[in-house]
Amino acid sequence: MTLDRKTFFIGNEWVPPSSVRTFGIVGASTGTLIATAPEAVEADVDAAVAAARRAFDHSGWATMAPAERAAIMRRFLGALASRGPQIAEAVSIQNGMPIAVSNMLEAQFPSAVLQYYSDLLDAPVEPDVRPSQMGRETRVEYSAIGVVAAIVPWNFPVTLSVSKIAPAMAAGCTMVIKPSPCTVLDSYIVAEAALEAGVPAGVLNWVPADRDVGAYLVSHPGVDKVAFTGSTQAGRVIARTCGELLRPVTLELGGKSAAILLDDVDMDAVLQSLPMVSLLNNGQACFNCTRILAPKSRYREIVDAVAGMMTGFRIGDALDPETQVGPMATKEHRDRVETFIAKGRNEAKLVVGGGRPSNMTSGWFVEPTLFADVDNRSTIAQEEIFGPVLCITAYADEAEAVRLANDSPFGLGGSVWSKDGDRALGIARKVESGTVGVNGYMPSLGAPFGGIKASGMGREYGPDAIAAYQQAKSIYVMG
Repeated sequence: MTLDRKTFFIGNEWVPPSSVRTFGIVGASTGTLIATAPEAVEADVDAAVAAARRAFDHSGWATMAPAERAAIMRRFLGALASRGPQIAEAVSIQNGMPIAVSNMLEAQFPSAVLQYYSDLLDAPVEPDVRPSQMGRETRVEYSAIGVVAAIVPWNFPVTLSVSKIAPAMAAGCTMVIKPSPCTVLDSYIVAEAALEAGVPAGVLNWVPADRDVGAYLVSHPGVDKVAFTGSTQAGRVIARTCGELLRPVTLELGGKSAAILLDDVDMDAVLQSLPMVSLLNNGQACFNCTRILAPKSRYREIVDAVAGMMTGFRIGDALDPETQVGPMATKEHRDRVETFIAKGRNEAKLVVGGGRPSNMTSGWFVEPTLFADVDNRSTIAQEEIFGPVLCITAYADEAEAVRLANDSPFGLGGSVWSKDGDRALGIARKVESGTVGVNGYMPSLGAPFGGIKASGMGREYGPDAIAAYQQAKSIYVMG
């Protein structure tokens, strides 16, 4: 059975590509070619944007009653949920996400996102009528912003796609989705679910492409908004383009989040949660708390405890249900992570790891790696590594802990740990970040998620996300 794909999903049809260019998709655990898929060129993007524009302007999708859109979204989530195991396997074989994680976050979470936004559509909405200083009243009305270009990375390809798709659909937008060349196969499964669910033609379109063609999509005259998740470097380029075009954009970018362990912390509780909070998806999650700030009074204890946890991880093939840490997504990314580890050897004390697992002779594996005695201004503390690498830095008091946490170009996640929840909450309020966890960390569907500083702009999740796909109009009723 071949995994090769030959077409794009445009206007609810499987459309042949305009060129012979293809992507080779390599399995992260094996380093071998597992499939090929067509690579979109500008003509394919033109076709996808045209299909999305027709759907927005002429299909009635944008003006459909919210309850009707909600019903279609629920059919979509049902079709997606039925493909959960297939989605999880496709993601894990491509990017190395442990199958236990992909079964939860790639197979199940997207359905929850669609459920949340379809439920919001069913909630009664009162007219937004406001006082007017010069007339009788002002009515504020909201409409879909139009055609959205959604650019999605490889680390959580389905969850991050649906996190854009669901609020955009709820708002009445249509979309062109560009998945990463590293994770293409899963997008076809999601497209098949949309087709089965009866999502109207042109509402959702998928065109896998490289960065250059992605830039063409961002600047396309038929696009009304851009939603991007990825690196800060790429986000800056997209922001410049959208700024020149005065085009709305949502950017969910990188992070270098800190976990502040207070002096009364329960280390047993920390060690139970730290794999998900700091090393989720083999360390390839933008909100991971990869900087651990430890009080000097308990510093050696904390270093030893974290080191023991990291040496105990089961490293293996991403499709093995027992695997806790799988490979990096690509050879190029493994090489990048190893470059940071090499820098870390000169900047701090290597406690655990630092190499490649001796028992994994194929695939893109890196040992879980821990550095201690890390200066917060060093490269490994300031730059996003995006791998299974943690840094521990000592602090003297709470004021220094907060200062170190905020001494970063990023501001996406973070966490504060203490037996005293109120004390931890007080510290969390001082952390300069779009999101912070207290004694744990997990984004909530009902609350805005996003970053400040170099971690981006705009918010996903919550009702806030729908607003990001709408435009407001004020109607001044004078008499």
